[in-house]
Amino acid sequence: MSPTPRTSWLARLFGNHRPKPVDDVPIDVELPTPLSTRRIGDYLSRRGYHFRIDDDGDVTGTWDGNRFWFLLLGEHQEILQVRGRWSTTLPVTSRLAVLQAVNDWNRERIWPKVYVREESQGLALYAEVSVDLERGATDDQLGQVVSCGLGTAVQLFNTIGGQLPPV
Repeated sequence: MSPTPRTSWLARLFGNHRPKPVDDVPIDVELPTPLSTRRIGDYLSRRGYHFRIDDDGDVTGTWDGNRFWFLLLGEHQEILQVRGRWSTTLPVTSRLAVLQAVNDWNRERIWPKVYVREESQGLALYAEVSVDLERGATDDQLGQVVSCGLGTAVQLFNTIGGQLPPV
């Protein structure tokens, strides 16, 4: 019996596979393409969602009464961020309760990242899902990021709304 060759944990995790040359990729496989505002809008339109392009050129819309933005960030606009703002503005006096609820969420879940900002009307709750898509994304990958950002943020807003005392 010959000994099994030792490999590093990283090689075991990812395998020792080298990427296939492009010539070996089947024709029916969708290759990742660069992000764009148009691609985000096309995805949202295919899902039947209503949105608009704001003055900054960002895609924005309202889901369950909450404002969302689909931002392209980074030096080459390679990072897609789905950012949502809860429709409820809270009084500054509720800061401790809000921070405790946000901390619990961030500790127990990986998406979305949640934070509180003080704005002119009071405290605003924001949720963000950011993904670096430097190599581009397929339509399915783009859809997964958008769906994750919207779905987890709406879940967060509903959960927080049920935990906090009435405003």
